[in-house]
Amino acid sequence: MVYLDNAATTFPKPECVTQAVLRGMRLSANPGRSGHLMSRRASEEVFAVRKKAAEFFGASPDRVIFTQNCTQSLNTAINGLVRQGDHVITSSLEHNSVMRVLHRLQKDGVITYDTAQVYEGDDERTLASFEEKIRKNTSVIVCTHASNVFGSVLPVEKIGMLAKGYGLKFIVDGAQSAGVLPIDIKKMNIDALCIPGHKGLYGAMGTGLLILSERCSMRPLIFGGTGSESLNPDQPDIYPDRLESGTLNLPGIMSIGAGIDFVEGREIKQIHNYEAQLCRELYSYLRNIKGVSLLSSADSLRTVPLIAFNCKGLHSEEVAERLDRHGICVRAGYHCAFQAHKYRKTSEQGAVRVSLGVFNTKNDVKKFINCINKIEKA
Repeated sequence: MVYLDNAATTFPKPECVTQAVLRGMRLSANPGRSGHLMSRRASEEVFAVRKKAAEFFGASPDRVIFTQNCTQSLNTAINGLVRQGDHVITSSLEHNSVMRVLHRLQKDGVITYDTAQVYEGDDERTLASFEEKIRKNTSVIVCTHASNVFGSVLPVEKIGMLAKGYGLKFIVDGAQSAGVLPIDIKKMNIDALCIPGHKGLYGAMGTGLLILSERCSMRPLIFGGTGSESLNPDQPDIYPDRLESGTLNLPGIMSIGAGIDFVEGREIKQIHNYEAQLCRELYSYLRNIKGVSLLSSADSLRTVPLIAFNCKGLHSEEVAERLDRHGICVRAGYHCAFQAHKYRKTSEQGAVRVSLGVFNTKNDVKKFINCINKIEKA
């Protein structure tokens, strides 16, 4: 099997991640809920990962919130920051984890929102598109760091400066960039960074992080037990308790810590350079195959490690099905991102997405290209 679906979830997981999950299962005590030794040890493990994630993304440990996935992080951040009558700006490349939240809030009469055009390869035009959408009642900018469909990277640091200049809150979807591109929430003026644990951080599925700036305060999405202020009927004001109700996923959280160790050991720059090299090689092969239409940029330094394409006369899902018969795993269709497909006019055919990870090799690329050649000749 050749696994080229790392944008969905990275595979295989490093051995250190598997071992961390096993340690969490063996410990299996509820962190922050009891005073006995096992519970205290579980709490120490959770705090160690919280501290590690804070250092990795330029935050304070108490501003690291554990969630079940990036979608929950985005729902928490958006719903927690907007108020009745607010206006929100997003981008033309968003995932449904952003678009469906905004659509629902607008449908319910809570907010209105506008979409800024992303001009791939032209940061200044993109930035101007965001700025021209700002109104008097604009309160939040929410956008992806990198497109999960086409790999395009948005000028997040510049958008963060824009948001700060207008006094707006800035939410970033880091699903495709965390662990692949450097992220510092202070430097980038990010108020809420939403990320999964199971993609570029190589952790377990069903894990996520919401990382907040010091100036960011929000309403909880979920209310309940936090292990603190138990006699108070109101949700605590202190972080992270305010946004963490219910039992935490200890094995999953420990897997994130091990994943961060793995990424730091290999270094983000080296990971990106390696994956970008594979992307360049893949791109150079694909552009020479008759009938293949490339949808991603040739500039791997301006993208995350994925390439989207289509084959003439075939729906993207049919291409993926044929690849699967040869033991090659890719994703096709619409990638939970109607906004991005609408923007690139690929709503009819969708797109085949090949996403590379640190464990992929040049041989994987060659096997994939051989199969595409067979599909095109069939």
